[in-house]
Amino acid sequence: MSTTLLAADNPVEFGGVVQEYTWYWENQPLRVIYETLGKGSPILLLPAFSSVSTRGEMGELAKLLAPHFQVVAVDWPGFGQSSRPSLDYQPQIYQQFLEDFVKAVFKTKITVVAAGHAASYVLQLAVKQPDIFSRIVLVAPTWRGPLPTMGANQQIAGMVRGLVRSPILGQVLYYLNTRPSFLSWMYRRHVFTDEAKLTPSFIAQKWQTTQQPGARFASAAFVTGNLDAIHEQSDFLTLGRSLSVPLMVIIGESCPPKSRAEMDALVALPNVTSATVPGSLGLHEEHPANVLEAVRDFLFSV
Repeated sequence: MSTTLLAADNPVEFGGVVQEYTWYWENQPLRVIYETLGKGSPILLLPAFSSVSTRGEMGELAKLLAPHFQVVAVDWPGFGQSSRPSLDYQPQIYQQFLEDFVKAVFKTKITVVAAGHAASYVLQLAVKQPDIFSRIVLVAPTWRGPLPTMGANQQIAGMVRGLVRSPILGQVLYYLNTRPSFLSWMYRRHVFTDEAKLTPSFIAQKWQTTQQPGARFASAAFVTGNLDAIHEQSDFLTLGRSLSVPLMVIIGESCPPKSRAEMDALVALPNVTSATVPGSLGLHEEHPANVLEAVRDFLFSV
């Protein structure tokens, strides 16, 4: 697969060096943006999939880690400042992207900190190629998209996804589900716990992320479960049991009950280190200092 590293003029998210990685999927070039800060052993930060997913959500954590590590945060294809073509977004895209990106950008084993839905992709790659990662930290890991979590079957989820992808009605539906008021409600419900942090400027920034050309395609795939790399809890736990790389899981005290149950099942496995910190599904963005304190010994252990 042909890949190229290029300089990029995109705005920085957290004060690092911004670069562009040209990645090909089915002969189509996709522009992937990533940002690097600090020096030392490399740490890859993977943001959670969501309608507002960007590497910027890992920014404060990146700045806390940068005095000790070389920190790289990336915008997934279809999200953030990366290309957002109208692909049929499926797990195969992200499985291949993650493998290719790690091999292209890093020359040694790396630590990875993955939030939310990124967890399954990291675990799958680590089981497949355990020599890629030296340590894995999963922050509020999830594996099932919002609609399936709410009980929607594959047929209903597929219908919703098709509607959102449609040219006119899809744009309307996407607009209604990314209005600032809706984003604020979503954050209050299961992403942040401190409503004082949900300022108008914060919500406006998140809204701007949702308004990029082509933003609805990958977002619809995530919401409807089409980015679920696995479909059963047993498969998620099998990945955890099969892992030979040291694993730590960070859980938010206020995570939604269904998600919390899945996280608790994972940390119950042998040889999984865990910690519980304040916050919910967005704890890596809301409480980065608590996350750093929780993972400090794990990251610095020999």
